[in-house]
Amino acid sequence: MTTVWATPQQVDATGVAVTAQLLAQAQDDIEIFSGRIYADTDRIRARDVHWLGAAVARQAAWLTEQYDVATRLDATETSQDGVSNKLTPDGAVLAPMAGKALRRCSWMRSRTVHVGTPFEGGRYVTNQLLESADDSQVWRPMP
Repeated sequence: MTTVWATPQQVDATGVAVTAQLLAQAQDDIEIFSGRIYADTDRIRARDVHWLGAAVARQAAWLTEQYDVATRLDATETSQDGVSNKLTPDGAVLAPMAGKALRRCSWMRSRTVHVGTPFEGGRYVTNQLLESADDSQVWRPMP
């Protein structure tokens, strides 16, 4: 069996029996959507590995009921016999619960950048982003 983020308990929790091949396909799908690969697991936080495992398990369970996911067209709306259906952008290739688990990973959330106030640290700087303010800032090497 290939190396995957999902534990047997996470796969069992879906209530669907999956093959090793489906689990490997789900792993590949989640690597594509997450932008992370299994080889870098030791550099990923434990909490994020948990959510990646949940995403792989849910994707594998979802794949059992899908036909030909690898060759589908990239469509967000379909219509047949007067019935139309709108999908989310990844709705035809990513399990809904897998997408929900991926959004809980730390790098998938939005971030806020703290710029600071004009009066910070006891000195007044009009705009800390200006090059002229560089001399008043303490230099620190990046981690």
